[in-house]
Amino acid sequence: MANRESQTRENRTGFAGPSAALRIRRACEDDAATLCAAERETARIPGRLVSRPDELNEAAFACTIRELSESGSYLVAERNGAIVGHALLEFAGAIIGLAHVRSLTIVVHPGFTGQGIGTVLLKALQDWARAAPDVKRIELRVRDGNTAALNLYTKCGFVEESRFRQRIRLPDNTLIDDIGMTWFCPEEKP
Repeated sequence: MANRESQTRENRTGFAGPSAALRIRRACEDDAATLCAAERETARIPGRLVSRPDELNEAAFACTIRELSESGSYLVAERNGAIVGHALLEFAGAIIGLAHVRSLTIVVHPGFTGQGIGTVLLKALQDWARAAPDVKRIELRVRDGNTAALNLYTKCGFVEESRFRQRIRLPDNTLIDDIGMTWFCPEEKP
């Protein structure tokens, strides 16, 4: 992105209306409480997140924001001053052999799904990855049955790479598959 601090993205996603007014910016530590509360609410929906609501805490969010603040790979989407989604790319591991890999987390906050926010956030992180000389691969895991997320990732160029059978136990003890998906950054970088 040309201006990584703050940018109102054009509605390039093909969605009309609400997503056009989104402002994408870097997350800051002051956002931790809002992001944590949104993930807690999302975690109450079976099959959306692996974490349970009581496993999420503000301090961990603040720590991750601090760790990723220099790189700019932790973004929030705002509409009318309110945060409506967030997404981040974390290092896949603390070893040199994985330095080219990032792990994607994306959460469109409850009440704002289906409006193109996930698409805008994901495209912003893909733009960031294209500009980052060391990033070659973005990977994620998504629960089987989360059709909206699967469609988003496929539309944005991710491909299924693995399936972890009965990996996630839901609160009602149902076991569901976790799907591993990957996007490879184009070889030609600026």
